[in-house]
Amino acid sequence: MNISQASKMTGVSAKMIRHYESIGLIRKSVRTVSGYRTYNDTDLQVLRMIKRARGLGFSLDQIRDLVSLWQDPARASADVKALAQSHVDDLNRHIAELTEMRDILARLAQTCSGDNKPDCPIIDTLVLGQQMA
Repeated sequence: MNISQASKMTGVSAKMIRHYESIGLIRKSVRTVSGYRTYNDTDLQVLRMIKRARGLGFSLDQIRDLVSLWQDPARASADVKALAQSHVDDLNRHIAELTEMRDILARLAQTCSGDNKPDCPIIDTLVLGQQMA
């Protein structure tokens, strides 16, 4: 099938399919005599896998590793699990950082009077680098 059909079937835009091909995340497509890209069922599986992995926040490098593991019939599931667990750990760290930022901003917003006066602890914190713990 051609790139537009592959795009429709996977939900990955033609532009992203070309990008993934250019960075080696998917194999170079077979070309017709007239130069059109063609894709097979395995290509579609890889594109769907990439789309799902991106939706879960995996980086392109992590996805490259996942695709490589998927294509390796001798893979150990422990390798896949380790990659997924590492991503979970990264997400937990990021969630903790975001939670801390949200809490600080919420406290700052509560202390700001929000009136017509120029005094504002939010600006003071940003300008002076003070932290409200």
